[in-house]
Amino acid sequence: MVTQPSAPVVVAATSLEARAVRRRAPRANVVEAGVSLARLNGTPLGAVAISCGLAGGLRNDLPTGALVIPSVLATTAGDATACDPEWTERLREAARRLGYAFVDAPLLSSTQLVTGGDRPFWAERGYAGVDMESAFIRAPAIAAVRVILDTPQRELSADWLHPARAMLRPRNWGQMVWLAREGPRCADRAARVIAAAL
Repeated sequence: MVTQPSAPVVVAATSLEARAVRRRAPRANVVEAGVSLARLNGTPLGAVAISCGLAGGLRNDLPTGALVIPSVLATTAGDATACDPEWTERLREAARRLGYAFVDAPLLSSTQLVTGGDRPFWAERGYAGVDMESAFIRAPAIAAVRVILDTPQRELSADWLHPARAMLRPRNWGQMVWLAREGPRCADRAARVIAAAL
């Protein structure tokens, strides 16, 4: 007898990421947790949590739009968590059905933006991408699907941690145009994988 895995809670940091999942998988239980899980406030996540959304690229060979479905999540402090093998494989099989290549290297989570010379530092340690949430999520089983947005070749200003303020600064206007195009496209790619996996 084949058992169905527990329905996951999909954890998205921003409204952009959460909206993409709700659009592609309207029956999914989506929690908009905030950057660095700031809005989670002890919300119970159930047996399975899937971190879904955008990430910063650490490797030079991963362009905007590259898909990361890791087996391991780790923090910059050195704590590591193995992703749930069943849900990780479901996400990978969903990506294959959609025709998306993916990277299975570890995903790093940091409490602050990883930019500049810190990117190659972590890339040399085997990490493909970095976010501010995945490895900090607490659930009995966890998996992740992240899509690379910014890269070593295309750095984003730290101002974007506070988008309303960032948009008021003329130096960010070029990035704003790029983000308006690429952010939704990348969030939608992650959401498509979630929808196909569910």
